[in-house]
Amino acid sequence: MSGVTLSNLTKKYGPVQVIHGVDLEINDGDFCVFVGPSGCGKSTLLRMVAGLEDTTSGQISIGSRDVTTVDPADRGVAMVFQTYALYPHMTVAENVGFGLKMNKVPKAEIARKVQEASDILKLGPYLDRKPKALSGGQRQRVAIGRAIVRGPEVFLFDEPLSNLDAELRVEMRAEIARLHNEIGATMIYVTHDQVEAMTLADKIVVLRDGYIEQVGSPLELYRNPGNKFVAGFIGSPGMNFLKGVVVDGGFKIAALGNQTISTEINLPPEGSTINVGIRPQNMSLNANGGNFTVDITEQLGGVSYVYLNAPTGERIVVESKNEEDVIDGSGFGVSIDAATLMFFDDKTDARLR
Repeated sequence: MSGVTLSNLTKKYGPVQVIHGVDLEINDGDFCVFVGPSGCGKSTLLRMVAGLEDTTSGQISIGSRDVTTVDPADRGVAMVFQTYALYPHMTVAENVGFGLKMNKVPKAEIARKVQEASDILKLGPYLDRKPKALSGGQRQRVAIGRAIVRGPEVFLFDEPLSNLDAELRVEMRAEIARLHNEIGATMIYVTHDQVEAMTLADKIVVLRDGYIEQVGSPLELYRNPGNKFVAGFIGSPGMNFLKGVVVDGGFKIAALGNQTISTEINLPPEGSTINVGIRPQNMSLNANGGNFTVDITEQLGGVSYVYLNAPTGERIVVESKNEEDVIDGSGFGVSIDAATLMFFDDKTDARLR
């Protein structure tokens, strides 16, 4: 197995640059997730590692090899796509072993590797079935099995769970996490779903507009985001942001009544505008009434998420465990845990510390 190194990597389509000088070190055995909104460049970056997209400039290394211009088949990678791409006329065993057959691997070796992959993925009972007789999750496991038998240095996953329903996505997340633990291979996984990123990754790479915004473990990014974008993207529901003004002795938030709140954070000069970040679980509703109006409530059983409109026009989400007391259109006050607040520069979005 091998790690992956990207050095000053760029990608242009004609005059349009979509990847901007990316530098990234993925260690041997890491489960690295590229995450970000649609159009941020995460799939393009993955396809560049796979060799399916040419590199405009920079270098891609797998282990000690420079593979920037190496053909995809010779890079030592295996890719699992969003679509299963199984041959409908072949059995599961034939689909899993097809690549080996095309490379003229001996039949006994193919049978051994197919059996090993099926044991890992619990596909034994389905080896004689054809894809039409499988569920979506089982088909995706077959696609993963086809990658496993190649014995790649690096596994690449391009939004492999997007076609599955919610229950199967949860099941397959667990399967992929177990697979990584079992075989210990380097894996790079692309998703727009930050919940997938948080639950699967050793290392998350947050991308926006072809730039890396921040790299770190799931909890590092959650607890210590470097800017407003990362703070709002990592966590479900996302962080709330309210406008604040720096005053003598601290800051004020108009939506919360303009009371002065003290902080030890090094804020900009008095009169400056800042963005104050508050996670939904660090806010609570005051049933005695207030200036926040309930818009909608998402009831999830043990917890509810209450969406509120502030008198300033801002919108926030509050986590509540007393959903029976919440009525759409009703008014509430909001309390905050001041110790958990994060502050961001109003112009650059950088974290204030």
